[in-house]
Amino acid sequence: METITKIRPRALVRACGGPRYAVALAVDALGTGLLRPFLLLYGVMVLRLSAPATGIAMTAGIVVGLVCMPAVGRWLDRGARSTVVAASMLVRAAGVALLLATPAGHVWPFATAALVLGVGNQAWPAAHAALVATVAHGRERDTALAAGRALRNAGLGVGALLATACLAGGATALRAMAVATGIAYLTAAALARSVHLRARPSAGPAEDGAGAGAGSAPRMCALLAANVVYVFCLNVPEIALPLVLVTQLHASPVWSAAVFVANTVLVVTLQVPVTVLMSRFPRRTVLAVAGVVLTASYVGFLAAASLGPGRAAPAVAVVSVVCTLGEIVYAGSATALVTALAPAHALGRALARFELSTGFGLAVSPAVITALAPHGPGALWGGLAGATLLSACAVAAERDGAGKDAAEEDRGRASAGGDGPFQQAVQDVLFLRGEAGQR
Repeated sequence: METITKIRPRALVRACGGPRYAVALAVDALGTGLLRPFLLLYGVMVLRLSAPATGIAMTAGIVVGLVCMPAVGRWLDRGARSTVVAASMLVRAAGVALLLATPAGHVWPFATAALVLGVGNQAWPAAHAALVATVAHGRERDTALAAGRALRNAGLGVGALLATACLAGGATALRAMAVATGIAYLTAAALARSVHLRARPSAGPAEDGAGAGAGSAPRMCALLAANVVYVFCLNVPEIALPLVLVTQLHASPVWSAAVFVANTVLVVTLQVPVTVLMSRFPRRTVLAVAGVVLTASYVGFLAAASLGPGRAAPAVAVVSVVCTLGEIVYAGSATALVTALAPAHALGRALARFELSTGFGLAVSPAVITALAPHGPGALWGGLAGATLLSACAVAAERDGAGKDAAEEDRGRASAGGDGPFQQAVQDVLFLRGEAGQR
């Protein structure tokens, strides 16, 4: 099994799609950080909508945005890469334009803008993962995906800090942030499109001898079902812990802010090193371990909530570090496992299915968390612990295509004719840029 032993920054940038694409990721994340955490405030403060109507419109936008994923998967399987990434950014720019054009007091134009933003937000992760999978292979691809997530979290964090500093300006500042977000999306789209990357035409199921049923993406039933539960961990620092700390433990909101900041810093600094460290183990095993770590953190939250006043909040903050480590291990292995299991001609559809499960989990988790929390820590943390542990067992037990994890790396090395994965990736990119030049 291929193992990454050290981090090489220049090679990592190449594996992420090159310097221009890395800049596009940073600009896109910065723009998203400026507006996404404060979209609810925009609806309430600028458009003067009620908080329930604004929240329903945002949730509907996320859910309906998932409908676009099958089409995105088919587009990716036709070879498109940088074009799909740029399109997702342009769609979000269009959503911001609709947001700016929405008159005060009108909920339907705001709902339309939220829907368009949702489409772009749902399409981007699958398109980005497919682009990285085209440039890098094997464990270097896993590290590149981790680096992209770390860079994105850094951009989101910086954007959110800038937006927080500007909130004192009221509605005018929120409009300015929306304009800056739209400009950032347009700039990122232009940079991403300039990469001109398409996938080399791959052998179909009849040519590669995969059999009659190989034309479709792998089913990955247990993995997709487990992913719906796993992604709850992404909303724990933003929703579950603030809810518990403020309403149940009656702690200062400063603790919630500290947990969120610590989560962001840990993801930015540890995502790549932890992914490199875990490269010595099979991806499926790592993903199952992530579930065990998350389960342990939920049990830790349950124990911390039982402590007396003055001790519960610090204990929750300490346990949140364990939860963040579980999130890091999960994020570094889940998408990488999907790209390893999927055949080249069905990579887009496999990633689209995975993003559907991710988006569904992110959409329902706030409702589930807020419904369980009033019934006490046992219902919330015990329920999450039980569901996550079952999901980890399901991931570990699933065997359909599990052998492809290592076999995919062998194919990547064999296709390079003895060269390393980066040499093959460079040849592919040069070939595809030549195609773009001829067009």
